[in-house]
Amino acid sequence: MKIRILSVFSFSSIVILSTLVLGQIKLAEFQSCAHHWYDIPDKNMIIEPLDDKPRYKDSEITKIADNILLFQKNNGGWAKNYDMQAILSPAQVKKVEEAKSLLNTTFDNGATHSHLKFLAEVYTVTKDEKYKVAFLKGMDFIFAAQYKNGGWPQFYPDLKGYRKHITYNDGAMIGVMIILYNIISNDASYSFLPEDYISQAKDAYNRGIECILNTQIIEDGKANVWCQQHDNITLLPTHARAYELPSICNKESSQIVLFLMKIQNPSDEIKNAIHNSVIWFKESAISGIRIESIKAPTKDFKGRKSSTDKIVVEDKDAPLIWARFNELKTHVPLFCNRDGIIVYSLAEVARERRTGYGWYTDEPREVLKKYPKWLEKNKLN
Repeated sequence: MKIRILSVFSFSSIVILSTLVLGQIKLAEFQSCAHHWYDIPDKNMIIEPLDDKPRYKDSEITKIADNILLFQKNNGGWAKNYDMQAILSPAQVKKVEEAKSLLNTTFDNGATHSHLKFLAEVYTVTKDEKYKVAFLKGMDFIFAAQYKNGGWPQFYPDLKGYRKHITYNDGAMIGVMIILYNIISNDASYSFLPEDYISQAKDAYNRGIECILNTQIIEDGKANVWCQQHDNITLLPTHARAYELPSICNKESSQIVLFLMKIQNPSDEIKNAIHNSVIWFKESAISGIRIESIKAPTKDFKGRKSSTDKIVVEDKDAPLIWARFNELKTHVPLFCNRDGIIVYSLAEVARERRTGYGWYTDEPREVLKKYPKWLEKNKLN
């Protein structure tokens, strides 16, 4: 938005117009949490949705931002899987306030980094100091959660089990890196940051890039892409949930590469990481099949009902697709059940997991689409 618009519109009009645009863009990042809250019952949640599920409109930006402040924990982070657009009852508000000391803060499902992006934008257009204070508190949480090796765990400070591992799954670490990159790139939404925060952001960003480069999987001297999780000590691919094994992960790796492609004046190390990833995506692409949802007898699974199933269909005209996971060393597509046992076809996965998880992805297509323009931009072709 250009400053000269001030001569045509009142400041309040600009705020409304700006927040409408900004809010509609960023609200999409809360949808994963909202989906989990409404559609996947969890006995560990502090509050449950009201029966009629009242929600603020996309245009009610400050009310949504106030919800974000309400859900912010005392340590500066956020728990996952609540709807930031939910209109809460007084009883719900009380329960959320009473849970501010719980240490269930995370970067999973868009939590924390999405909240911070939204707060930065709302402060930029409203200049309400409470949003700035909350944002800076959230940045303190990000700085505290980062490992010395540059990675971020899925949860912090609760580092039990796989929560401690460096997590690319669901955009956890890349979501944080995008905030840091925008800060050091002088994005207008972060222009209010004090110099000491900008300095810390630069350090955290540089260490994050180092971690990304150091976790790229190398086999027999050849780099390919990344796993969903990497061990927080060895940096090697590691387990998460029972059906998420150490492997080569195309979905999460696509998000990493698309982030790296945005970097201005990339180093030779970043360029090589992108080149090698593109080679991998070209070599691991699957042609001639598509995944189809079909009707099936309704069945109750834990937390959900399903009236569909998924099958692989041969189709010579289907666009390229990738398995979400490829096996380390052999590079064949792998699948897994909740028992942790590997299988090698979607048909061998139990229906609950077959329909309840994304076993294929088309996200590398976007990498391959943008790669020629990235080469041209960086004068590499």
